[in-house]
Amino acid sequence: MADGMARELSLRTLREDDLPTMFEIQLDNTAQHLAAFIDNTARDRDAYIEKRRKFLADEAIIMKVVEVDGEVVGSVGTYPIEGDYQVTYWIRKDCWGQGIATAALAALLKEVTVRPLYGQVAEDNVGSVRVLERNGFALVGNEESFAPGRQATITELIFKLSD
Repeated sequence: MADGMARELSLRTLREDDLPTMFEIQLDNTAQHLAAFIDNTARDRDAYIEKRRKFLADEAIIMKVVEVDGEVVGSVGTYPIEGDYQVTYWIRKDCWGQGIATAALAALLKEVTVRPLYGQVAEDNVGSVRVLERNGFALVGNEESFAPGRQATITELIFKLSD
């Protein structure tokens, strides 16, 4: 990690009892703005937890909790959409800039061998772009998409990991 201290990052399978913590982590306004493609469950705890319970029951969705020194700091995973597999990650804002998202995605990529994998991010989400690039994803396109978290159409960058 960038802070120079030896810290232990680990992934474990997301459990239902993690969902309240995951809700709190994603509740940050700045993070939601950068993520851009959040839905109406992002501010409704009960709806958020109910939706994620369905994810837990779906064998095609892989969700991992990211822990640093035993403390939950976010999540990372993959999910199918229109026949392709996407990556997703969300790290607590106070942990940004420490290489945690990059290391968490790298750890996930060792476990998940499906290729190709895709990552899509808002064009102005520079940190997320770096996470994908540092893990070998290449920019393959962009599209204009409506971002519910911003209530606007924005440019979304599309990244692909082939091998």
